[in-house]
Amino acid sequence: MDTVLVKKNNRLLSHFSRQWQLWLMVLPALAIILVFNYIPMYGIQLAFREFDFTKGLTGGEFVGFKYFQQFFESPMFQTVIVNTLRISVTTLIFGFIAPILLALIINQIRNPKRKKAMQTAVYLPHFISTVVMVGILQVFLSPETGVLVNLLNLDSSVNLMGSDSTFVPVYVISEVWQHCGWNSIIYLAALSSIDTQLYESADIDGANRFQKILHVDIPALVPTMVILLIMNMGGVLNAGFEKIFLMQNSLNLSVSEVISTYVYKIGILNSQFSYSTAIGLFNNIINFLFLVLANGLSKKYTNRSLW
Repeated sequence: MDTVLVKKNNRLLSHFSRQWQLWLMVLPALAIILVFNYIPMYGIQLAFREFDFTKGLTGGEFVGFKYFQQFFESPMFQTVIVNTLRISVTTLIFGFIAPILLALIINQIRNPKRKKAMQTAVYLPHFISTVVMVGILQVFLSPETGVLVNLLNLDSSVNLMGSDSTFVPVYVISEVWQHCGWNSIIYLAALSSIDTQLYESADIDGANRFQKILHVDIPALVPTMVILLIMNMGGVLNAGFEKIFLMQNSLNLSVSEVISTYVYKIGILNSQFSYSTAIGLFNNIINFLFLVLANGLSKKYTNRSLW
């Protein structure tokens, strides 16, 4: 047994001695993950304690699952869960499909200058800050003075930012438009690695452009699509806090109140730290279960997984 451990330690030391430059480059990223992702997990125990400012995170009375039960019995439970799922799942579906289609379209552009111009145009919206993005939406969609409202000659009483029926479409469309180009980069990278001999073989067989996309491009994207879908499933309940919070108003609150905004209002504005921590922990557990489930199904049916 000792011999086996000595051999493993020797292999480990040998690996670090040969690859120390790479580990040195990775070290800052590991430090950031440790400081901002793992050390704060120490505060999770607050979800099971009655928080007391004078006693700190670990000094409060242990109350078990009291705050989880309080959340499940809250009249807001169903509302925030349904709203979060509606926004997250809709964004996931359209936000997953759109970059694939965009990558396939850009890949069909043969002129290098036009292709670069197209890529630059679709990448730029990703760099617009959330605050500016919401400001643009207000300029375009505000009643009476909105650019889009006037352009389409819509009724001045129509408030696309304040209607229960239009909030989700406005959020999803703007989210897809803003990040679609940037998310297509990884698919374009996968398409660029396709062996040109496959296209030549397709030409010999008489395949048209659509058939090449169907039988060459899409199969090459499947491994990337599966991995990204699994990773996206890990955040299925993480509807974007900043954008939703900035778009919220008293008119659309019934459909825009999601878990992240509810946790902010309960924890920061109302100082119910234990209650908000319990809600946040519940959210993360559900996301983790979705990730494990998606990874398991993918491994079973496609033989591809994260682990």
